[in-house]
Amino acid sequence: MNNEENQNQASATGGQGNLKGDNTVKNPDDWTTGDEPMTGAQSSYLKTLSDEAGEEFDGSLSKAAASKRIDELQHKTGRGLDSDK
Repeated sequence: MNNEENQNQASATGGQGNLKGDNTVKNPDDWTTGDEPMTGAQSSYLKTLSDEAGEEFDGSLSKAAASKRIDELQHKTGRGLDSDK
C-alpha cells in the first residue's frame, strides 16, 4: 500500500491511520512487495504529480521507489499534503 492509499484509508476510517503506534504505515524499504512494479494507482498519481512538478515521469519504478517519489513530489507540489500539519 502506498502513502496515497494509506491517506485514503485513514480518511475512510476517520483518520485512525494517524494514531500513535499504528502499524499500517510502514517504511517502503520494509515492504515485502516493495521490489514489485508500481501499482496502477501509483503510476497514475505519480504521472499527475510529475506533470504538475514539471519533472520527468519514470514508469519503471518499483512500488517502494514510487512511494518515495510520490512523497518527494507531494512536498514539491503541495498536493496531497494535509494543510493543518
